[in-house]
Amino acid sequence: MARTAIHRDEIVTTAVRLFRRQGYAATGLKQLLEESGAPKGSLYHFFPGGKESVAVAAVEEAGSQVSAMIESLAATHSSPVGFVRGYVQQYAAWMEESDFRSGCPIATTLLETSPESEPITDAGKCAIDAWVALIAEVFGRNGWNRRRARQEAEALVAALEGALILSRVTSSVDPILNVGTTVARRIQS
Repeated sequence: MARTAIHRDEIVTTAVRLFRRQGYAATGLKQLLEESGAPKGSLYHFFPGGKESVAVAAVEEAGSQVSAMIESLAATHSSPVGFVRGYVQQYAAWMEESDFRSGCPIATTLLETSPESEPITDAGKCAIDAWVALIAEVFGRNGWNRRRARQEAEALVAALEGALILSRVTSSVDPILNVGTTVARRIQS
């Protein structure tokens, strides 16, 4: 891979981490460049739209990472209940690893930029739609129709987003694990 392409990846990876941890507004381009190690020219070469373009790429990358995790869990767990337990355990582990400093990989950016930034909003919508669709496929294993499977998947994503905030505020994974317990009970009935 050419060095310049590596710079693009470094910028995106760093943006994902910084936006997740401290938010879009609090992350400056200078910090992004310093922490990524990429030269200033790389930023404007790969992201001519500046910070907004970086954010779109970061949301897309983080969304893809979560989608890959969901796909892996779906392949590993044959039952929807097992999937839900694995899903919340992964988020709980991420929260603990970050010492409760990171939340959802895209929520902080979306909360600060949507709906004002249409490109970032669109990237976030695509990411979340992909998560919901993947989870709905797993929930379809319960024999639910598409509509119910999608509603339950949206409810899980929404509940987990709220749990991530509570987890961060309380420095505890309990809210995340409680969502898993509640959703597992719900889908078993």
